[in-house]
Amino acid sequence: MALRKVKPNAAGSRAITYSDFAELTTNKPLKSLTRALRTHSGRDESGTISIRHRGGGVRRRFRIISTLEQLAGHTGAVQTIEYDPNRSARIALVKAEGGKMIYILAPDGLQVGHTIEFNEKAEISIGNRMSLQAIPSGIEIHSVELFPQGGVRIAQSAGTSAVIVSKEGDYAHVRLPSGEIRKIQLRSNASIGKIGNITHSTVRIGKAGRMRWMGKRPTVRGKAMYPAAHPHGGGEGNNPIGLKHPKTPWGKPALGFKTRRHNPLAKLIVRKRK
Repeated sequence: MALRKVKPNAAGSRAITYSDFAELTTNKPLKSLTRALRTHSGRDESGTISIRHRGGGVRRRFRIISTLEQLAGHTGAVQTIEYDPNRSARIALVKAEGGKMIYILAPDGLQVGHTIEFNEKAEISIGNRMSLQAIPSGIEIHSVELFPQGGVRIAQSAGTSAVIVSKEGDYAHVRLPSGEIRKIQLRSNASIGKIGNITHSTVRIGKAGRMRWMGKRPTVRGKAMYPAAHPHGGGEGNNPIGLKHPKTPWGKPALGFKTRRHNPLAKLIVRKRK
């Protein structure tokens, strides 16, 4: 997967890059595995903006992503590799022996025609899914469960993966994409391989309009606002934010202020990410 450049016919296209999409095999999703996606511009049920800088964007449909647990006892064949506008990773359409179709996150190297399965005795091959107990140490994994039957929580973005460092008792020590090493029960499931579209992080947006297509609106610096709109605002000309600690728009401390509450699950962290 490489990046594609365009001729610099305008200022916006001078530095812009795109994915080449060479790995895609179709441009139409399976409609029965999609649903309408209504945008709310970052507003909650009361109409108040709860997430800033959202709005607009290109219309899209949501792809229903599953895992191979739904094909337990059956093998599945990869039918297509597709683009998903709702995530950075590519997705794969898998058809089971009984005819059931599901979408999964496509690992790097997965191709049309590959056979994958959810089985404890399956081969250590790209796309296969099994418990951490059946996966040797040092193998790259993705779509990892934090708890058995708890749903996928780790390594779902493009180019990410986790690695089993060691096993001890009922737990595996797994190095997460952030660098954190955490204990995860051996009964939790994971898929073999690294999530595809590994060049996603090197794509250059190039122009503001492309961000608007994604539904992201402009962000304004707090110090550029008037005093009633932001704690950093006010003053004549370009002024510093003052001697006080940096604040959020709602007056809460920011930039280095610890906001995490005590989590009893922190005891499962072997090495912190920082």
